[in-house]
Parts: sequence; C-alpha cells; structure tokens
Amino acid sequence: MVAMKIAEVGNVIEFRDGLRGIVEKVNENSVIVDVTYMENYRDLELEQKTVVNHKNYQIIE
Repeated sequence: MVAMKIAEVGNVIEFRDGLRGIVEKVNENSVIVDVTYMENYRDLELEQKTVVNHKNYQIIE
C-alpha cells in the first residue's frame, strides 16, 4: 500500500476539475478548504469553504 501525501494547513490544493483552494484545517479523512483563493470564485457561485477527502486532491504548493 502506498502512503498518500496529506496536505497541511496553508497548502494550496487542486480538486474536482481544476478547482483550487487553501487548506484551513486537516481532519482524519478530509481537509477543509477556502476556495476564495481563486480569482473567479464569485463567478462559480461556490460556498467559501468546502470539504475534500484526502483521496480527491493534489497538493499544488
């Protein structure tokens, strides 16, 4: 079994078709992400924060 890299608070991650956000909290199975990091955040009509499972993102920065 390959260990996956888990994001830390402050990391920028990419998830679900190119969305990006800053990790605000790390939970056992997921992270809470602030998506206001994206310039087009308002155009996408998203909530300010979302939960992303560790299996469903890549660390960008």
